[in-house]
Amino acid sequence: MASAQAVGQGERGHFVLKSGHTIPAVGLGTWRAGSDTAHSVRTAIAEAGYRHVDTAAQYGVEKEVGRGLKAAMEGGINRKDLFVTSKLWCTELAPDRVRPALEKTLKDLQLDYLDLYLIHWPFRLKDGAHMPPEAGEVLEFDMEGVWREMEGLVKDGLVKDIGVCNYTVAKLNRLMRSANVPPAVCQMEMHPGWKNDRIFEACKKHGIHVTAYSPLGSSEKNLAHDPLVEKVANKLDKTPGQVLLRWALQRGTSVIPKSTRDERIKENIQVFGWEIPEEDFRALCGIKDEKRVLTGEELFVNKTHGPYKSATEVWDHED
Repeated sequence: MASAQAVGQGERGHFVLKSGHTIPAVGLGTWRAGSDTAHSVRTAIAEAGYRHVDTAAQYGVEKEVGRGLKAAMEGGINRKDLFVTSKLWCTELAPDRVRPALEKTLKDLQLDYLDLYLIHWPFRLKDGAHMPPEAGEVLEFDMEGVWREMEGLVKDGLVKDIGVCNYTVAKLNRLMRSANVPPAVCQMEMHPGWKNDRIFEACKKHGIHVTAYSPLGSSEKNLAHDPLVEKVANKLDKTPGQVLLRWALQRGTSVIPKSTRDERIKENIQVFGWEIPEEDFRALCGIKDEKRVLTGEELFVNKTHGPYKSATEVWDHED
């Protein structure tokens, strides 16, 4: 368990990656951001001081993110001061599809390069796969071949860093055995209701930075209403959301909270210059009934035909 005092690099507003590049400690998430995306991105950068925007081809909002980035840069923000993350979707997990997928993302975002490009999920899906998948729609994933192509993007200056999302320890260890350029970042669901300790410790062992998504939980498990979180928030005169984000930073992870409300976007980055005391940090680490919110079941599980017949199989029985 991280110490409440061991804030380290996150306190300075960023973490240093293996490559030497820095990743801002707080970014704007854009999953399910909808029609407000361009406005939210511009507001986050130009008004709230965010420098990291996290998106993905699968979110269907990259053109809107691009408009928001463009508006912020036209307002005087330099591209080199921004950190933009996107992700390679499951239908593109074949070596010959990696570069065309990135080129489309760059075009939609109106950018020349990405700061970070992640494998969204370590499962290959057939074009047009159903949710959940029908028989034959989950294909074999050439992880090593796809990663070689990702490494080529770094070599050619199209991407500064590469990484993964939603990996298990087993899959991460497999990747590390063949990677010439190790993943700089692993993005995972993490919050006090799902600390995800096994992958967190594995990443620390390999020197891989972790970004926590869904840091406030979800509508199914909204930690902002947890009595302990509310108690700590009242004690510190902060909002429950700020306490949850601060907990993530003190644990040593960056965070990408999503909001489309201007006041919440501004509130979510007010997590520097104060800290959660040790006893409260440890209490938050002790929240029981841990449960993964995003199981991947609807994306990858076919209970009759497989190859994954349960969410437990998706996560290599590591839960």
